[in-house]
Amino acid sequence: MKNPEKIIKVGVGTLILKDGKILLHKRFGAHGASEYASTGGHLDFGESIIACAKRETLEEAGVKIKNVKFLYYMNLTNYPSKHYANIQVIADWASGTPKNMEPHAGGDWAWYDLDNLPKPRFATLDNSILAYKTGKNFFDSK
Repeated sequence: MKNPEKIIKVGVGTLILKDGKILLHKRFGAHGASEYASTGGHLDFGESIIACAKRETLEEAGVKIKNVKFLYYMNLTNYPSKHYANIQVIADWASGTPKNMEPHAGGDWAWYDLDNLPKPRFATLDNSILAYKTGKNFFDSK
């Protein structure tokens, strides 16, 4: 059996826009602990990227999204012993008030102005903003 730490996983992150702001929270526990991040998680077997983004957003923040589109790909190796093929999407907020659906995984959700984001930030977040502003769609970590 392969060492699970040497398996590349597929992650899907979602940059959610509402009135010129994005939805973030501070991560707990897993890689990126104490860093601010958007919603996201693992792509399930047989699941589409859009379905994953919608599912993870509802599971983590209790909100629904719409107009989900590809934002960028990143070969994410920033966190020791983790390697992700990371797909970032962008979406518009559709409905719901953000609430912490997984208190063990992170802090409360809040809307932040794109030009005034909290620090420290999860490794994908700055690239998400750059991709949104410039259209760049590929990033290799480090």
